[in-house]
Amino acid sequence: MDDASVDRIAQPWGARVPYGRHTPWPARSDTYLTGDVEPDRVQRWVQAASILHSDGDAMDIAVVDGRMVGVRGRAVDRVNRGRLGPKDLFGWQANASPDRLTRPLVREDGQLVETDWDTAMQRVVSRSRELLDDRGPGSIGFYTSGQLFLEEYYTLAVLARAGIGTNHLDGNTRLCTATAAEALKQSFGCDGQPGSFDDIDHADVIALFGHNIAETQPVQWMRILDRLEGADPPRLLCVDPRPTPVARRASVHLAPRLGTNLALLNALLHEIIRTDRVDHAYVQAHTVGFEELAEHLRDCTPRWAADICGIPAGRIAEAAELLGGAERLLSTVLQGVYQSHQATAAAVQVNNLHLLRGMLGRPGAGVLQMNGQPTAQNTRECGANGDLPGFRNWQNDAHVADLAEVWNVEPATIPHHAPPTHAMQMFRYAEQGSIAMLWISGTNPAVSLPELSRIRSILGRERLFVVVQDLFLTETAQLADVVLPAATWGEKTGTFTNADRTVHLCDKAVEPPGRAKPDLEIFLDYARRMGFRDKDGGPLITWSDPESAFEAWKRCSAGRPCDYTGLTYRMLRGGSGIQWPVDETAPGGTERLYTTGISWASPDLCEEYGKDLVTGAADGAVEYRSFNPDGKGMLKPAAYLAPHELPDEEYPFQLSTGRTLYHFHTRTKTGRVPQLDAAAPDVWVEISADDAARLDLGEGDLVDVSTRRGTLRGRLRVTGLRPGVLFVPFHYGYWDTPAGFRPDATSPGRAANETTITDWDPASKQPLFKTAAAALALVARGDGTPSPAPTTAASAPVNGNVRDTAGGPSARATQARHPAWNPQGGDR
Repeated sequence: MDDASVDRIAQPWGARVPYGRHTPWPARSDTYLTGDVEPDRVQRWVQAASILHSDGDAMDIAVVDGRMVGVRGRAVDRVNRGRLGPKDLFGWQANASPDRLTRPLVREDGQLVETDWDTAMQRVVSRSRELLDDRGPGSIGFYTSGQLFLEEYYTLAVLARAGIGTNHLDGNTRLCTATAAEALKQSFGCDGQPGSFDDIDHADVIALFGHNIAETQPVQWMRILDRLEGADPPRLLCVDPRPTPVARRASVHLAPRLGTNLALLNALLHEIIRTDRVDHAYVQAHTVGFEELAEHLRDCTPRWAADICGIPAGRIAEAAELLGGAERLLSTVLQGVYQSHQATAAAVQVNNLHLLRGMLGRPGAGVLQMNGQPTAQNTRECGANGDLPGFRNWQNDAHVADLAEVWNVEPATIPHHAPPTHAMQMFRYAEQGSIAMLWISGTNPAVSLPELSRIRSILGRERLFVVVQDLFLTETAQLADVVLPAATWGEKTGTFTNADRTVHLCDKAVEPPGRAKPDLEIFLDYARRMGFRDKDGGPLITWSDPESAFEAWKRCSAGRPCDYTGLTYRMLRGGSGIQWPVDETAPGGTERLYTTGISWASPDLCEEYGKDLVTGAADGAVEYRSFNPDGKGMLKPAAYLAPHELPDEEYPFQLSTGRTLYHFHTRTKTGRVPQLDAAAPDVWVEISADDAARLDLGEGDLVDVSTRRGTLRGRLRVTGLRPGVLFVPFHYGYWDTPAGFRPDATSPGRAANETTITDWDPASKQPLFKTAAAALALVARGDGTPSPAPTTAASAPVNGNVRDTAGGPSARATQARHPAWNPQGGDR
């Protein structure tokens, strides 16, 4: 492939660079500069990594005269070898949006008005002190993001846990990857991704369970595509009700009825055991629970699952044969499992598959319980997701005492009398009045949480003091009492960790707009004003900038599974990102976990003592020690139960929500980027060709989707979706409509979460966005008006008369083969 200019909206995955199994992925440098800038005009290239998905694509930011003018992929980086996806190439433009928040806002006489930082922070501090004096630390909650930096999460965790003393701290990672963390804890005793993206280079079978990798991690899909075009390509198994790009390239595609993932996985495991594709030596040496699992699966035949899942038994058996015959199996899991019924139970069965087959700790043999956000892993590591920092066990007094020693506080200071409060429970407490102050940083729950009419009602209550820390006046910010303008990626320095444990450093490239401040600076200011102290009377938080915060985090991570003690900012500058743990025994990082067995599952080390996968009831230390005294991998069965809400005569469809390639979360950034917004400018509703024909509906028809919670309106896209299912992207809210933060009073809204149910997985507490019962009604014929859905990915129409999605001249980016990353050989 020579240097080329490609429309990366029309061709989101770019050109192919084929490579064979067990060989390194060749580098390809992707670059986008604004139309009036030539490469020789760039004054500085500043190291960074992507902030708009969980892949951690490394890049350099181009700077001219103090402003961002483009990006290029870093060919030296292990994650992307220089490649960038559409959101990477174009998303940085949102930083310069003219409607960025530049000054703090406070509510006066019902209106938000500009003020100075001292006034805004004093209002936050005064309310905090009032509540601490009158009602105690349980009256204050913090709800954060998956998009801040490690240094910011860790600071927030310290000030919330040891400063305020509240148990109410969680991230919006609860909505996307809480199940990933929970499933890893249930199987391996601890969070931490077992596999590596490099396993794509070596696997002969790649199984994707509810993971539309082509749209959620497009660069890793490029990697799979390049392998598919090379020698000895892998075979793919895709489990997804939509006709995703993965499904179109799969050797076997299973499209189960929504909410039946667990039944399907139980049948697949039944076949693995029945056909004796079990690595008995591995199971004997490294696991517990095999007999119980085998007995539970005895009757979970493909024929049994076929009736539940709506998939022919023969196809289930074919998929099991693919999994059972793999020499090196890589499995990935994402929202199609995590946001569906019995999420943790289903995700654990994928772990069971790898434990049964001994497919861990070797090149090409691994499991990736994926993340959805760029820094979700840091939310979890640092304890900003509800767990204790460093993957410590809140039920283990020795772990709490160890953390207290790191922070120089008494153990009783750190709340551990009950499980940390998850986000859905926090909003319930706010609804009931026991939480009276909620500080929301870097997330937009007025669009992203289920049952939005309820969420708006909670956030708008006069008795709840709401602080919002964000880049824009989001739907949530419009309901706040205090709004703090934050700096973002490219305007501050910090580290973050991607979905396969690769740590990247992002350096500051430009100044933030107006008086916006980095999140770290805001948290440090709050801690200083509150006067938080350690047990000796000194400052609780002793760091003052990103690098000193990173050094403090290293001390907290020492000896823990996510050990960063061998990392420095200097190591992370100039070269590739590095995978934790990084310590004296692994100074260059750790490509894969569990290469010699399960490391962190012993009763004294584990992050959690386990839960009942069906009910969510927590086990204690005694039960865990009895079940797993030697700290092995845990094979845990779970019985399939029907979803809580099933289709009926009034609501005959199942509704699923999800992502599109060109947007991220609630479009606060991507909706302000011309190329991305034009590719997917408004909400749409996907329906199967069979259902459209039965109901006499067509492309572009305006329809209402209704559930027992609410209604949304959008134009119809007819696809190869599974019959009986409707799909709606969840990105669209109201900030770019006249209504501002809620639906117009005269018509239904466009936010998918107007319709979703307030329900969550019993183990991970992750909300269920993919199992609602829904009805569909025609509002008006399209009369030739197409749906705004892109044609490039899972939303591709069955009707070939729809104009292809394209970006035009402004979306052209260069691609070049790059010799900078070309190591010899490749591990086998």
